Amino acid sequence: MKVLVLGGGGREHAIGAALARSPRKPVLVFAPGNAGTAALGRCLPVKPTDLPAVLDLCHREDPDLVVVGPEDPLCLGLADLLEGKGFKVFGPSMAGARLEGSKVFAKQFMTKYLLPTAPYRVFDDPDRARAYLKEVEGPVVVKADGLCAGKGVVVADDSAEALAAVEDMLVRRAFGDAGARILIEERLQGQEASVLAVTDGRTIAVLDPLQDHKRIFDGDRGPNTGGMGAYGPAPIVTPRVMEQIERDVLVPAVHGLGRERIRYRGILFAGLMITKGGPRVLEFNCRFGDPETQAVLPRLRTDLLEVMLATVEERLSEVEMEWDPRPAVCVVMASAGYPASAEHGVPVEGLEEAAARPDTFVFHAGTAMQDGRVVTAGGRVLGVTALGADIAAARDAAYGGVHCIRFRGAQFRNDIAEKALR
Repeated sequence: MKVLVLGGGGREHAIGAALARSPRKPVLVFAPGNAGTAALGRCLPVKPTDLPAVLDLCHREDPDLVVVGPEDPLCLGLADLLEGKGFKVFGPSMAGARLEGSKVFAKQFMTKYLLPTAPYRVFDDPDRARAYLKEVEGPVVVKADGLCAGKGVVVADDSAEALAAVEDMLVRRAFGDAGARILIEERLQGQEASVLAVTDGRTIAVLDPLQDHKRIFDGDRGPNTGGMGAYGPAPIVTPRVMEQIERDVLVPAVHGLGRERIRYRGILFAGLMITKGGPRVLEFNCRFGDPETQAVLPRLRTDLLEVMLATVEERLSEVEMEWDPRPAVCVVMASAGYPASAEHGVPVEGLEEAAARPDTFVFHAGTAMQDGRVVTAGGRVLGVTALGADIAAARDAAYGGVHCIRFRGAQFRNDIAEKALR
């Protein structure tokens, strides 16, 4: 069996590593992949957003399954294109991917199907947005409507910061067309959590809950990033809270997709705020999270390839998800200057030493091979994941791996999973 994995980040390396554990021993092809995925299969220089090139690649490689890692190609309709040519695709249709591709659509969907979420207003006129901010009481969050690589959200501490976000998005057009419309919503209080579910449109298989760390600096300070670390299971999501999430969020969401006749076979990722009043949906994503994937798939005992095949063949009800009971912690190592910039071509050392540690996994993200050496090739360079008897042990093991690795300007947070320990 041959599987084509589209994408080149830590998420795709983690997906590839899990697929490689399958008893079916699939042949893996990555496009474009990175220095880590190169150890698992062939890497081909095709961009996932270049839909004609991906289709040509599929005709040449004839994969039995295509796994779409990032959101952009899904939002462009890649799954629809490939399925129309007879290929099996793990990932939702373009209509389903709108849950991530348009925050306005997602909010309207949540309102229609009574999912718990924060009150909001939509604006495309800066004057009306400014006037609304003068009237609103309490802190707000300003969000660009479209895809902004995780950076189109401003959690405003005061009205001045909210007004500045409006100026950036609607006047200066910092995010281009993705910020032509914005959401201004009530800022919820609580702790964030990530709950990912696999669905074939009828059955829902829920993954263990996770907690991500978006800000660049310790103590959740500094600008947002794509994610500086994650851990799970997250104790903030108690069994009672998980029951609420399944009942009030995941089930009505999948039901709503069916009512809208939207084909959805893949990951439904709910970004949540766990408030005193219960879980509230902050956003939906249409794919595996990054770095959440690096913290959850090493714990999955069920064959991921079987899960994905059952999903695209609409027989997910036949699969039972089994987990290693030990928690996992993933710490992201980033380039100097990230998230504003990234150094490329910096040699990375200590990878083998880190990977040789017990129950430790080094997932490549922004890496490449240069003259036979692994070098940096992006903002987030690596994700170091470790399992442990408890979260404290997993955290210590992950940082043990991090301290084995060296590259100029490396930066990472020192407080990943600290919330769980508190």
